Amino acid sequence: MTTHDAPAPESPAVLRYTAFSTDPLGGNPAGVVLDARGLDDAGMLAVAAELGYSETAFLTGLPEEGAAGGDARVFTIRYFSPKAEVPFCGHATVATAVALAERTGPGDLVFETRAGTVPVTVIEENGTLRATLTSVEPDVTDVAEDDVREALGALGWPAADLDPALPPRIAFAGARHLVLAAASRARLADLAYDFDRLEALMRRLDLTTVQLVWRESADVFHVRDPFPVGGVVEDPATGAAALAFGAYLRALGAVAGSAVLTLHQGADMGRPGVLTVELREGDPRVRVSGAGARIPDGG
Repeated sequence: MTTHDAPAPESPAVLRYTAFSTDPLGGNPAGVVLDARGLDDAGMLAVAAELGYSETAFLTGLPEEGAAGGDARVFTIRYFSPKAEVPFCGHATVATAVALAERTGPGDLVFETRAGTVPVTVIEENGTLRATLTSVEPDVTDVAEDDVREALGALGWPAADLDPALPPRIAFAGARHLVLAAASRARLADLAYDFDRLEALMRRLDLTTVQLVWRESADVFHVRDPFPVGGVVEDPATGAAALAFGAYLRALGAVAGSAVLTLHQGADMGRPGVLTVELREGDPRVRVSGAGARIPDGG
């Protein structure tokens, strides 16, 4: 009797988009899998590891399975770095929203994430798709002085290089980030840190990135995000950290109740991107907006 092996299941299509830039060579690249229902956790992690981007997004629940009773624009989404699952990722959410809008048109979307429900609106401006996502309710807490010293030791930053007007805090708007403000652009630009030491601290504090910032003006900032827990040295444009940073500034009283902030990120890596953060009076949530673009095959 002749036996035949069952055909191997098809691998899901992995799209590549950049977020917070219209240039495929700028912003933060993300993998996007628009139908990941056939992948288990190990399969999603393997896809993310093979792609090697800081995060890949997987739509594991399509509209008919959505939490809003079959709403055509509700999706369940999960995010994996090359090393582990993360509860929320801003740039991969922007990338996924842009990918969906290219296929079904601009409009409102809802993503059910492990961190909570994240509404997203996609609009088209002069041929460019821009996504605005709204955070879960944020939280900002103090950080122990010993933990700040350990972070500075891992970064190789003297305490005197911090901006005293923007003290260290841990901020959350879907994921936890340690915010450290540099007193000068030169300090921010000089990033060469102890990968293993910073990773160990971040794992102990359950941090996704360290949000390093320098304030250029009242509403313009330059930011960088070491991401050793994700297996990469630095994230080029970090939507989740931008959301957390907006909450941080509000908690400090460093911005007005309603404010629009511009964050420049990625220039020191050769992948410049722009993130727009919006705070609204009376709404504790934070919004971040950015453009997205498909990365062509071979790009």
